[in-house]
Amino acid sequence: MRIHPTNQRKWKPRHETFEQGIENLYDLVNDETDSIVDDYNSTTVGIQKIIAEAVQKKRHLRAIGGEWSFTKISATDGILLNTKLLNLTIKITPSSVQASYPKTADDLFFCQCGVSVQEISDRLRKRKRSLMTSGASNGQTIAGALSTGTHGSAFDVGSISNFVVGLHIIVSPTRHVWLEKKSYPVASTSFVRKINAELVQDDELFNAALVSFGSFGFIHGVMIETVPLFLYECYRERMLIDDALLTLMTTLDFTDSALPCGNERPYHFQALLNLYDMDNGAYMTSMYKRPYTDKYTPPEITLGAIGPGDDAPSFIGKLTEGLPSLVPAIVNALTNSTYKPFSKVMGTHGEIFSNTDIHGKVLSTAIGVDVSNVLRVKDIILDLNETNGPFTGVVAFRYVKGTDAVLGFTRFPTTCVIELDGIFSNRTITFCEALWDTLETESIPFTFHWGKILKLTKDRLRMMYSDTNVDRWIAARNKLMQDADCMRVFTNDMMTELGLNTVLT
Repeated sequence: MRIHPTNQRKWKPRHETFEQGIENLYDLVNDETDSIVDDYNSTTVGIQKIIAEAVQKKRHLRAIGGEWSFTKISATDGILLNTKLLNLTIKITPSSVQASYPKTADDLFFCQCGVSVQEISDRLRKRKRSLMTSGASNGQTIAGALSTGTHGSAFDVGSISNFVVGLHIIVSPTRHVWLEKKSYPVASTSFVRKINAELVQDDELFNAALVSFGSFGFIHGVMIETVPLFLYECYRERMLIDDALLTLMTTLDFTDSALPCGNERPYHFQALLNLYDMDNGAYMTSMYKRPYTDKYTPPEITLGAIGPGDDAPSFIGKLTEGLPSLVPAIVNALTNSTYKPFSKVMGTHGEIFSNTDIHGKVLSTAIGVDVSNVLRVKDIILDLNETNGPFTGVVAFRYVKGTDAVLGFTRFPTTCVIELDGIFSNRTITFCEALWDTLETESIPFTFHWGKILKLTKDRLRMMYSDTNVDRWIAARNKLMQDADCMRVFTNDMMTELGLNTVLT
């Protein structure tokens, strides 16, 4: 592996939500020999040398990928490791799979940490395979997207963590492990030997490591399950916000629904509300899974425009701060001109969810709530917009199957992720804080998306996830990493503030 120090001393994430002083930023590059496995293993050795130096010099390390996170959970005051060029993928053969694995080698795909979600979609398509779901922003790397709980709105599938079945984690200068569930073994002994790893089969450790935001060591490889290539049939339409629609948004019961395909259960379903244009209805996006055929016309997305799978941050950054009296007109003008209805757009996952860029500075926060509380939270947002607004942005509702990840924020059996996307300003932050405080006052359980704007304390973290789960996560980190010095290397300020840095004796 080649290491290129940039001598950079300050760093901002792509959304420019904060600036962090750092010791350095290293660009990491794989060797390029005739053997992908040898190149991959060489990078493992290189990472271990970086960890050894960090231990010796008492430095902190953090891997970064697409730099998509809004929060300091991805930051460090030490050395940032740019993984974007660590983007190998390895074909899984039958000899690399456990005999007891219930699926086949064709269902599996092994990705190095820095491969982007869009790159995965492109490479899978050549094998006539597809991701099950992803977020709307596919410039994220697979390790980064996994580590903060990235999700879509395929509500019977879940978030990215739901289809990850194995992790290769470098935990110290002398240990790197292949971690998978004991209850769901995947990799054969020959595969684990091929990458020179130590096999660890443990459900508790695996579920804790899934959403660990770079603190369990350096996630070098990720094994995912895929599905045969398929098409989405996509619609976005304005629908009257009546009792039928509100019931649909809280039950996901599509019997006699007014959606384009009637009673058929969508694969992907989401709503977007413009708080200043409610009389004209909600923007309802529904996508239906169809068998793949090459007889379709992919969506045409012009430069600077948004695609059918894009979420609000892809366009809301074009908003500008205005006088409170002008906010409704500003939001209406942008939403009406940009977030337009469409009908029967066809495309693969990589074609529908194709965004790899941002359009302007934006503040995005997302909370997870149980689907049964959707209407209560919606009403609170509307009331706050009257008393604490105006909110310069829009509100989206996306639905996600619950995760087994111990600190996964989609922790409710059916989680509705309610996302507020607006301009980055003190007024927007104050509005969001009022929402979070009101949810606590009203005793509505909620969680924060780890990669979006949040306001966490030790007490609030434990209120959201319970003392038991936070302690489980801390215990798993200690058990997997084993070395206190290495744990400190992969600790940052935000973890310390939340009490997640505990070293157990």
